[in-house]
Order: sequence, then structure tokens, then C-alpha cells
Amino acid sequence: MTSRPESSEARRARIPADVDRPDKLLAGLTARQLVTLAVPAVGLWAGYAAVRHHLPAPIFAAIGAPIVVAALTLALGRRDGLPLDRLLAAALRQARQPRRLVPAPDGVQPAPAWAGHDPAPPPAPLHLPARGIGDDGVVDLGNQGAALICQASAISFGLRTPTEQHALVAAFGRYLNGLAASIQVLVRSQPVDLTAQVTVLRHAAGGLPHPALETAAVAHAEFLDSLAATRDLLARQVLVVLRDPAGGPDATGRLRRRADDATAALGAAGIVLAALDATAASTCVQAAVDPWSPPRSVGMAPSDTVTTGLDTTGLGTTGLGTTGLGTTGLGATGLGTTGSPIADPDVTGDVP
Repeated sequence: MTSRPESSEARRARIPADVDRPDKLLAGLTARQLVTLAVPAVGLWAGYAAVRHHLPAPIFAAIGAPIVVAALTLALGRRDGLPLDRLLAAALRQARQPRRLVPAPDGVQPAPAWAGHDPAPPPAPLHLPARGIGDDGVVDLGNQGAALICQASAISFGLRTPTEQHALVAAFGRYLNGLAASIQVLVRSQPVDLTAQVTVLRHAAGGLPHPALETAAVAHAEFLDSLAATRDLLARQVLVVLRDPAGGPDATGRLRRRADDATAALGAAGIVLAALDATAASTCVQAAVDPWSPPRSVGMAPSDTVTTGLDTTGLGTTGLGTTGLGTTGLGATGLGTTGSPIADPDVTGDVP
């Protein structure tokens, strides 16, 4: 007698998504909430024990009611998924921080006597996590180790069949299960300016060898112009940041090996991963300090460029439909606390 093999559903282990939630100790409250409620409760009890012979209980209750309401609000209230006590602590820290920061590795020197006295508080040194970028593209994080920035391509998950989707998820899951160190996956959308592209298309249309090509180029330029006028065009940027907390001279080799392993593992899911060189990584970190920069203008690809999955040189087209939007510049997204973006954006919008 042979036993029936277990189905994939029977072998699948369900892991809850809230494994990092704090444990509830009493009455559905966490340890932090219990402490937040216990401190004012003990204070009110001690105060009432000290004045109960001199102050009637109703008057003391009226005095202590705002304290009770404030304690309950801090312990039980939430905003944007965060407890109010943590938001209050963050607000207090922000209020105590200096308002002006300047790049001064050796400290801010006092102004000379002839400059007069400025009543405003002096600026404070600006400390950035990134100390420098090597020739191999590895970002030096000082005592926090080192990091390697990789750009990742996107896949059309929603257009795949259920079987293909299951295979993609399984491939990505195998990569995550095989990780021995933490990684950071960053996705950000950034405004894109197509004015330069539209201008180049219109100027180049008159030099095309056939009237049909000229008509198609002008029509495509008008289509891009209408997209920019009626929609907010966004470039989607995807980064995979590998970090080595130990740092040191051997960090580059370790990060490169991890990047090669990630490239092979994510390649099974159809994701193309490429480490940024020194120039691209420097541009990423530099642009990250100005996330509110105006929409960037993207360039055109050379006429003999064959557009494939990753296009980092310009706008690739097949016929009249846009197949990819690359760029010679880089935008901004987060890398730790400073951020770093990648090229290879995907412009959102309807393509005929």
C-alpha cells in the first residue's frame, strides 16, 4: 500500500505577518502601554493619599481627570500606524535638534569678532552616513560598515498566469530564505520631464528618410506632449542595497560575492540585478540629499541603439509604442538615512 503524497497546500507553513508586534501582557496591553498607564496611576494615587484629608474626592477627581485622559490617549492612541507616545518622543527630539546644519567635518568654527554677534543659534555640523565612495562603487559608511548599491529591473507580475506568478514568488522566496545578512529593497516614484525628448523628436523628424517616418515621429512627439500635459509622469526606481556591518578592507569582496549570489538567485525570477559603479553610486548619493529637486529631463538614445529590457541611455521605442525610458541622470530615493536612486525608470502612462 502506497501513501498518497501530500499536496503543496498541506506542506505549506503559514507565517503571520505581524511577528514583530510586541507581546500583550495584561488586558490586551503591551509592556510599554502598561508603563505609560502605571506611572500616572501611581502618581495620582500617591497624590490623593497625601491630600485626601484636606481635599474632597470630587475636586481631586476633577483635577486628575485631564491627566487620566492624557495617559489613556498616549497609551492607546495611534496615528499613521505609530503609537502616540513614540510620535511625541520624536517631536520632542525634533524640537531639540538644531535647525541649521552645514557640512563641517572638523566642527563649526566661531565667527570672527569683526563679523559681529548673531543672536540666532549657530549651525551644527551635518553628519552624513556616507563617508565616501570607492573606485569599485562601494559606499563607505564609517563605523556602520559598507554598502553596495544595485539597480534592479521590474517584472510584470500582474500580467503573468497564476502558475507563472507562483514560480516567481517561489524563486524570490528561495532568495530570501537563503539570506545570511539583511538587505534593503527601495522603490520610489519620481517626476519626469519629457520636454527635451519632445523637442528632439520634433527637430529630428524633418531629417528622416521617408514621409511616413516623419509623420510617425511627429505623432509620437505629440503623444508624449499630451501625456506630459494631462498626466503626472513618474519614473519608478528600484534599488537593492547590500550592507556589510563589519566593513574593513575585505568588505568589497564580501559585498561583490553577495551581489553575484543575488544576481543568480533573482535571475530565476526574471529580475536583472546590476551593481552601480563609482560614478553612478556617487550620483545617487549626491542626488539623494535633494529629494525635492524639479522633475529631471531625460535624454534620447542614439539612433542605432537596440532597446532591450534595461534601457539606461535614453528612450527606446519599437514602432510607435514606447518600450523603455532610460536616463543619463539619476533621481533620489532612500539609502539608510540619506538615500540613493537608480536609473532604468519605468514611465507610467497609457501607451498606444
